[in-house]
Amino acid sequence: MNTLFNTKNIIRLLTVLLITIAVVSCQRNGSAEEDDLPQEELTNIILLVKEDVPGAVTIEYNYSIGAGGIPTITLTNGKSYIVDAKFRNGNEDATNEIIDAKDEHFLIFDFPKSTINITRLDGNDLRNDGKRVGLKTKWEVVNGVDSPSPFLKLDLIHSPQSVNEAKSGTAWGSVTGGETDAEATFYLTN
Repeated sequence: MNTLFNTKNIIRLLTVLLITIAVVSCQRNGSAEEDDLPQEELTNIILLVKEDVPGAVTIEYNYSIGAGGIPTITLTNGKSYIVDAKFRNGNEDATNEIIDAKDEHFLIFDFPKSTINITRLDGNDLRNDGKRVGLKTKWEVVNGVDSPSPFLKLDLIHSPQSVNEAKSGTAWGSVTGGETDAEATFYLTN
């Protein structure tokens, strides 16, 4: 006699139920509520670049996440620049969300084909560990173009276990753990 509730059907039903629960409950690093700035919501990373001299004009370089097109930042060897990083979700400024959760964020500036020294400045982003997120920096350009096609790879890291502001290889800043909330590429030229 073939019934709906035989052992084989119950095992199949339990298997489907367990797979469904596993798929539904899988989220990035816990729950979505834990990530105050999910990557899916960031639309733009903007760098406001100004030569470090009185009266200098600020130039905006806007990287639109997922839209293609890479902005080119013009830098002059031997000059210094003050750079502010801003983050947007559509028309909303998400930078304050990063400042509010500064202990959960850190920026890594990687210049693999340039020699640029970075100093993290006061951007209201001092973490409890004494390190700065990197929302405001000073760039000292030694050589903006060390080799063909120079660029900056900028990563916003969420929930790193530890951070280091020092240079590591070609990158200013390193982390242990965490995951990337946002990533942008900016070309560099003289």
